Amino acid sequence: MDPLPRSIFDVFALSLPRGLGFGENPPVNAWAGADGITVGALTRNATSQRHGVLIMRRRVDDVWAVLRREDDAFTEEEAMEILRQACDENADRVPVPPGVKRRPALPDFRGKEPSGIFKLLAHPFRERGAWMLNQLYLALPNPDDNWASDCRTENFHTRLWEALLLASFREQGLLVTQDHPSPDFHVSNRKGGEAWVEAVTANPAVRYDHAKAKETPMPTERRELMLGTAAVRFAKTIKSKMEKGYAQMPHVAGRPFALAVADFHAPGSMVWSRSALMGYLYGIYAREVDVDGKTVAVHEDVETLLGDQHIPAGLFLRPEGVDLSAVIFSNGATLAKLSRVPMSFGGPTGDFRYVRIGEFADFTPGALRGIPFSMDVNTDEYRALWTPYPYEPWTAELEVFHNPNAKHPINPALFPEADHWLPVDGVMDCQRFFKHSILKSRTLIQPADDPIPLAEELAFQETHDSNDGMGQ
Repeated sequence: MDPLPRSIFDVFALSLPRGLGFGENPPVNAWAGADGITVGALTRNATSQRHGVLIMRRRVDDVWAVLRREDDAFTEEEAMEILRQACDENADRVPVPPGVKRRPALPDFRGKEPSGIFKLLAHPFRERGAWMLNQLYLALPNPDDNWASDCRTENFHTRLWEALLLASFREQGLLVTQDHPSPDFHVSNRKGGEAWVEAVTANPAVRYDHAKAKETPMPTERRELMLGTAAVRFAKTIKSKMEKGYAQMPHVAGRPFALAVADFHAPGSMVWSRSALMGYLYGIYAREVDVDGKTVAVHEDVETLLGDQHIPAGLFLRPEGVDLSAVIFSNGATLAKLSRVPMSFGGPTGDFRYVRIGEFADFTPGALRGIPFSMDVNTDEYRALWTPYPYEPWTAELEVFHNPNAKHPINPALFPEADHWLPVDGVMDCQRFFKHSILKSRTLIQPADDPIPLAEELAFQETHDSNDGMGQ
């Protein structure tokens, strides 16, 4: 058997029901069989210091199956011998259990033309991103029958968003199940209770080619940015989902329910639309004023969004919003994210390098501008941003906007590594997990021996946009 890098094992471990939630029995090291279908981890109990084993093998459809998992049961020598036998044996792939559907292969086009955005994954500089998407697809506990075909065609971003949510949830150690057709996920942990989560994307009124569309300029007028077209699109998307009555379903009723929203309503809109979501949910507008010669943001309440439809603002303040416990949001559902995570694992990166340029959020009281940065994602400097992770985590962009009037509130401990927003005494307060937050960024893909970019990927305007005055 051969040593398996911890970062790669962590990817495979996302297939476990609780993902990286090993509790008192974390992995000490990981190993792989020469055939590539068997992996094992040596665990150690934090209290007794006794060891355990976790052995997984690929099914015939490539989904991981757990062959053996025992904690706090062996000496180190005994555990290592068990792992060695499992990894070195001449084994076949595991059959699909009776009553379980065989997982269709993601790259199997079955005669259908894939979308332009899916074809981009075939480019050599996105090879790691394509591999990662396939691993996340295989980790889903029970995806829809049409998940793979949707991902290959015009619903790519919807399925990408679901895959990234799974990675974010299980990276935090949540128990994630898909035992009902909807909502998409049931999540729980020992400290934060449970919630049902339905994934949704804000889509354009008229479809556009994600692979070729030119970026939509950010609104230059602040009121339009926070209360205009983007806010209207979020409002319509959320209203459409709420009308489906998820919160009243028998298995959901009486429990927290959240919508997880990613924005694709216009090319590149995820770079700037986050403040529009906050404006709609909380009915607030951040106005710039001059105080003693310094420009600061002052919040004012608003009743309606812009436009002739007069859509009410402040969903969380209205009676129709009480069944929605929170909105989970990320502006990192991108091809760039898929590639940056494995690129940040370290080791040789082949012929390409990923360079992320943008601005860190400045948490100085009253600050309205970010702090510029430029980093190669495969450097110790970049990895140090995400302590305690030794690589860029999936959860880095995840935010939870809590409804202060929810009938069934979500405990912030349910998502321990996300950023949590909640109004406190009329001011938006945020609990942060990671020390550093990125205000906005782009990811440049470059030949390793040439500084000229091959591609410029719109990454996202990430958490805590201090320009909207919400992060102070």
